[in-house]
Amino acid sequence: MSKFIGRKRELGELNRILSQPGAQFILVYGRRRVGKTTLLLNWAEKTGKPYIYWVANRDTPAQVRLGFTRAVWRWAHPESQAVPRFDTWEDAFETTAQLVGDQPVILILDEFSYATESDPSLASHLQAAWDHLFKDSNVTIVLSGSHIGMMVDLMGYQAPLYGRFTAQLPVDPLPFADLSDFLPRYTAAERVAVFAVTGGVPAYLERFDDRRSLTENLRDLFMQRTSIFRTEPFFLIGDVIRRETQTYEAVLKSIAAGNRTPQDIGNTLGVSSSYLSPYLKQLEELHLVRRRIPATTPPERREKTKTSQYHLTDSYLRFYFRFIAPNADLVEQELSQVLWDRISDQFRAFVGMTAFEDLCREWVLIKARTGKLPMVPEVVGSHWSADTQVDVVAVNWHDKAILLGECKWGVGAVGRSVVRELVDKAPKVVPSEGWQVHNIYFARAGFTDAARTEASTVDALLVDLEILDRDLRGS
Repeated sequence: MSKFIGRKRELGELNRILSQPGAQFILVYGRRRVGKTTLLLNWAEKTGKPYIYWVANRDTPAQVRLGFTRAVWRWAHPESQAVPRFDTWEDAFETTAQLVGDQPVILILDEFSYATESDPSLASHLQAAWDHLFKDSNVTIVLSGSHIGMMVDLMGYQAPLYGRFTAQLPVDPLPFADLSDFLPRYTAAERVAVFAVTGGVPAYLERFDDRRSLTENLRDLFMQRTSIFRTEPFFLIGDVIRRETQTYEAVLKSIAAGNRTPQDIGNTLGVSSSYLSPYLKQLEELHLVRRRIPATTPPERREKTKTSQYHLTDSYLRFYFRFIAPNADLVEQELSQVLWDRISDQFRAFVGMTAFEDLCREWVLIKARTGKLPMVPEVVGSHWSADTQVDVVAVNWHDKAILLGECKWGVGAVGRSVVRELVDKAPKVVPSEGWQVHNIYFARAGFTDAARTEASTVDALLVDLEILDRDLRGS
């Protein structure tokens, strides 16, 4: 079993669902390698209740059904070598209900989307089994899968299982705070860089060796022609998108290259922005892309504004399409050091503009929840316009208060001029007169004495990487 770190919130939610009286029907979904199976098996083990685990394979309907029957039968008869064969799902589920009886059994059906791909009638058979065999029992059925699109479709109005689920649990990547458990020897700066590449995907993090340098890990894990990560993006996209994967991949590549607006993305693909609209919407719904609007957009205009940018939400896709895919020729020729030399300078800027800025905005939210900011934000994001960009912006429209923040990932301490630049930007960003303006600065390498003196004159908050790391882990 994979290394189990974190997941206190998910375990708490599953235990809360399990504590409710009667049968439960739970839908669990998340991207590949995010740790769904590890989470469910650890949870089931810790409950002390009997559980059955079955993972579906892409196989013929008869073999899928036999695999399910084998898991149930060997749970009930661990000494038996013979496993009965059933010609229908009705017989398989009826036998399962008889074997489970009144016991509070947890039945985990993992990679359920693979089974429904093999046998599209399975969802209808399971719906009938729930209605007539399980819903009045003590069983807890958990459907888990990586094909997010198909798993979410199971809850759709036209789906056979519509209205049957008692709970749903999306499993997201782990937060940055958990990386210190995977990489205890790494500095905070190295962990931020790893987070920019992997996000919080446990299966990726487990492959890092913190006895080796960050460069060695990145080069050997992601820049070798034999690496398992070379094909990972295409499996990942295929797990959430059923058709036209080439178009979706092209959109993701374009966004990773820095094209943020539908018009810019369309220009790189040779299509109109209106043609792209359904693709971008689908990628948003599948949580592969996030549409951002300036935090300074008034609430009444947020729904209809066309001032928006698209960003990749998956860290590995963001890294892969930015650096690996455009340099596939170097990977094929096993010139990993040449590739690293080519991208190393860009990589530092990439970390600062992605993971570091995201973590700074997360820090603002954490402090807001604990009442440790000079204002209580209604929205946290960033601001951009034709002439101004601000990395972190928090706004309270009711109180007319705004927090402006600058993020610096450079290796040198932040100087006085950076403090002044942000203060001077305020008139271009603040919605109108009469607003309270607060300033905050985030810096990887800290601040010069002159910067601290200047910041004190405007009562600004200064957050270095040590403080950021400590507070994120403390949350």
